[in-house]
This record gives sequence, C-alpha cells and structure tokens, in this order.
Amino acid sequence: MPVSASSNPSTPDPVSAASRGAGEPMRDWLVGGGIVCSGGAMLLVQNRRRDGRLDWSPPGGVIDPGETLLEGLGREVLEETGLRVARWLGPSYEILAEAPDMGWRLRVEVFVAEGIDGELAVCDPDGIVVAAGFVPVEQCAARLADAPRWVREPLADWLAERWSVSRTYSYRVDGTSSGGDMSVRRIEPGSTVAAHRHREG
Repeated sequence: MPVSASSNPSTPDPVSAASRGAGEPMRDWLVGGGIVCSGGAMLLVQNRRRDGRLDWSPPGGVIDPGETLLEGLGREVLEETGLRVARWLGPSYEILAEAPDMGWRLRVEVFVAEGIDGELAVCDPDGIVVAAGFVPVEQCAARLADAPRWVREPLADWLAERWSVSRTYSYRVDGTSSGGDMSVRRIEPGSTVAAHRHREG
C-alpha cells in the first residue's frame, strides 16, 4: 500500500511528509491494502517516496471519490502489479494512524486476495511503484524492514497467525520525517486515533 505520491499533492505521503502549517486542517484518507499470496510467496511492491527513498509494501492505495473500497483496491492492485483479483476476503485487519504534526489521519482496510489472473507488470499512473514481485514469506520481514511500522507490524503478525477475525491496529505518529524527529508508537483501540474512523462513501 504505497500511500504516497510524487505528482498529486492531495495524495498522502506519510513517509516523507513535512510539518503541517499553522491553521491547516487535518487531512483524512481511506486506503485499501491487498494481501496476495501464491505458492508460499507474497506479492510486494517497491515504492519510491517523494524524498527519493525506497521501501516495500503490499499493493494498494488511496480510494478515489465515487469508488467503493474494494473497487479502489482492485484498481490499485491492477495498476501497480498488472494482476486482477477475482475476490477479496476480509477485511483481515484495519490500521488507524494519526500524525498531528504532519496533519493527517489514515485508515487502512486490508483484504486477502482469492484467485488472481494476469502477468506481473508495473503500470502505476502516479509513478510511485517502481517494481513488483512475489517474495517468499520467510523473506518478507527483511524486505519490509524499511516500511513504516504501521505497515510492517500488522502484516508480520498476520503472516505468523493467519487469523480469521479482523483486528485493529492503532498508531500515533509524532514529529516529521523531514525534520528527522519522527517517532511511531502503537496505542490501544478506543483512544483518540481509533475515535477518528473514516467512513466509506
């Protein structure tokens, strides 16, 4: 779930966002994330951030106005990887993250793909995703080492347990990446972050 853009300033880039200006409102985003597995491997995409850094994540992205969450997720996966998903199961987990210093709130719903078709090909119109491939599950932790904590931690738990009942992960992000003082901590559901749930249009 790249959750970043180099060409569209309205699309979130939590990894390399700057501080929020005085009086600017908080921005809210709804994101779909896809867990796509095949033959003991998981589909990951490599993202180029605004600041030039590279990291890996599952495919997915921001849901556009007028789309349902699953419509948007299917579109994002197709654009980023060239693969079509027949059916989505879940959500398997939800991620709530709030970064008041950078001015954003994020809700991610992550689904598991069932049935895929097509050939791997990166055609991301935003230019964020630069590579895609199936990574053996035992190598995913190393590949995701540079991903934000709110991406790698829930995914690692899911890979270890493969639960059937959805879970919620909530995070508070303080500071900014541009200022070099960004810190991320997990918080209990029901706190400020969990209270700011987005609604699917």
